[in-house]
Amino acid sequence: MARIPDNTRIYAIGDIHGRADLLAALLGQIEADDKARPPAATRLVFLGDYIDRGPDSYGVIELLLKGLPAGMGADFLMGNHERMMLDALAEEWRMPLWLSNGGGAAVLSYTRAARERGENAGPWSDIAGVVPAVHLGFLAGLKVLIEYGDYAFVHAGIQPGTDLHTQDPHDLVWMREPFLSYGGSFGKIIVHGHTPVEAPEIRHNRIGIDTGAVFTGRLTALVLEGDTRAFLST
Repeated sequence: MARIPDNTRIYAIGDIHGRADLLAALLGQIEADDKARPPAATRLVFLGDYIDRGPDSYGVIELLLKGLPAGMGADFLMGNHERMMLDALAEEWRMPLWLSNGGGAAVLSYTRAARERGENAGPWSDIAGVVPAVHLGFLAGLKVLIEYGDYAFVHAGIQPGTDLHTQDPHDLVWMREPFLSYGGSFGKIIVHGHTPVEAPEIRHNRIGIDTGAVFTGRLTALVLEGDTRAFLST
């Protein structure tokens, strides 16, 4: 049976996509669940896709930076939507790809927040100029792979047949097939988001927990402790 290290508790959180309201609600559930369990070193593992599509990308990043439960460590993975945003801000010709994949909602969220701060920002003007430097630094510092015990955490998936530590970062952020249908071992159980499912998808080699929060209202966390698994959901 797959395990995480002793005296450790992991809450892995799926794709948030601008739903700051659901993130706040799920963090409340996590805090209550953690307090009801024996003391442990508790870590939050966020699987990426914090922004786009939903109404409050700015608020999600603010919560991740300032609103996590006290006493919990946190790891933050890069999603393909964060990658698209960073690429668009670095090279303007990439902007249409981001905007056509839900980035427009993030632009509106950041320009609205800028106006609330008293800054003069039109809805489509110089988006890089209204994203706080601390947010850009956070996004630029996101990881693509995290491991705890017999589990590895990525946003999207991994390339079958390739060692976990020599994976292409692009695959870790974008992969669907052949990862999703692969029946062999990945060496560790891969916990991922990226591909929406109605309910957590548990297979012998992977666990998918993107339950389409922006569309369904269900933001899901996988709880790992010892050799046990549980789920929390909004």
